[in-house]
Amino acid sequence: MRTFVTMLILVALSQVISAQNPIVTDQFSADPSARVFNGKVYVFPSHDIPTPPEKPGRKDWFCMEDYHVYSSENLTEWTDHGMIVSQYSAPWVDSTTYSMWAPDCIERNGKYYFYFPANKKATGSNGRGGFAVGVAIADRPEGPYRPEKEPIKGIFGIDPNVLIDKDGQAYIYWSMGNIYVAKLKENMLELDSEPIVIQNLPQKGMKEGPWVFERNGTYYMTFPHVENTIERLEYATGKSPLGPFTMTGVIMDESPTSCWTNHHSIVEYNKQWYLFYHHNDLSPKFDKNRSIRVDSLFFNADGTIQKVIPTLRAVGIAKAEKEIQIDRYSALSEVGAKIEFIDSTNTKLGWKTELSKKDAWVRFNKVELKNNYKSLIAKAKSEQNGMLEIRANSLNGPVLAKLNINKTSDWKDISAKLEKYKAGIQDLFVISKSENPVEIDWIKFE
Repeated sequence: MRTFVTMLILVALSQVISAQNPIVTDQFSADPSARVFNGKVYVFPSHDIPTPPEKPGRKDWFCMEDYHVYSSENLTEWTDHGMIVSQYSAPWVDSTTYSMWAPDCIERNGKYYFYFPANKKATGSNGRGGFAVGVAIADRPEGPYRPEKEPIKGIFGIDPNVLIDKDGQAYIYWSMGNIYVAKLKENMLELDSEPIVIQNLPQKGMKEGPWVFERNGTYYMTFPHVENTIERLEYATGKSPLGPFTMTGVIMDESPTSCWTNHHSIVEYNKQWYLFYHHNDLSPKFDKNRSIRVDSLFFNADGTIQKVIPTLRAVGIAKAEKEIQIDRYSALSEVGAKIEFIDSTNTKLGWKTELSKKDAWVRFNKVELKNNYKSLIAKAKSEQNGMLEIRANSLNGPVLAKLNINKTSDWKDISAKLEKYKAGIQDLFVISKSENPVEIDWIKFE
């Protein structure tokens, strides 16, 4: 009862996070499972945490003890609904193992079924429980979720993913060396068939994290695969949830900064498809602390998937009255512009944009300007006097504001009157008009 009450309190203390890529910056997150429920996108990620002192053996490994859920209507502002399941609230989980890896969630008959892997409590003489998949049930996607007392019988593995087919039959996929599939009973808590191995997938290199969806009669089996030394996202296609599948292509190449893993999900929302995935943005020196991201995904006419190139800008339309993190840029000038952490010892403070030469610039696409703004504010600083010019839609577009930044080593909120502008969705260019270096945290309109 104490755990249940705690979870109710956490749900009540939801907070809104406004971010680009990564979309969650106040904590580490990974393995995003994205679903559309009740007209919103809900993301159920795993949660990387620093290794606790009592588990020094996990210092250089993944350490994960609970799950949160996030939701958004515009894919730009995300509400954290708090912790929904932990290794301490699920009765069957060995709470010393910190191995709550990639989850999934699905709705059926007004109930929400959250599937999660973890190590079971040891029951045999060998002192090991092994991986299993449990289920927690809620009346709302935000929770509270009530974990079942026992995991699903017949599953030994990780990374569960559930598909409810057009005929109502539910299937559960998971990984453990191979990728497996079995039918689920109507109660969504028991297997209704023997597990089978998905055939025709790569035999060389690790496969995990299956995510299966259907589009126009084609079933897409997507998964991370280590072709060389780190994971890339690949897919196979077939005409049935059980296969056979044929290897078809690559969704996203290996991380350019060598983040070892990249788990994902693919979802359609408001007639656009999106790829949710993760990267080690906030922990560039330790890829076991990841952060979730989202980018648009497109299909070719023949149904094949166009390769997704990761962005910092992400998706969604930014609200001009909110802090616009221009360091999550759409483009940068080749000379005189770079992005750095505000504080390399506390990366969760985010990044800053440094413009070190005259006419250096940063571009941030898709900002919604309304008619009633009077001024533009920038959180900025300059060791010498600097000047910024903000233009709309191009480097030579209409000037929205000019900001003079007096000499300061501290961050200041600097305001300037807005010039006449047109309301609507605009691309913004922030341009240095001085040879003196300028640092910018964010801009916003008032």
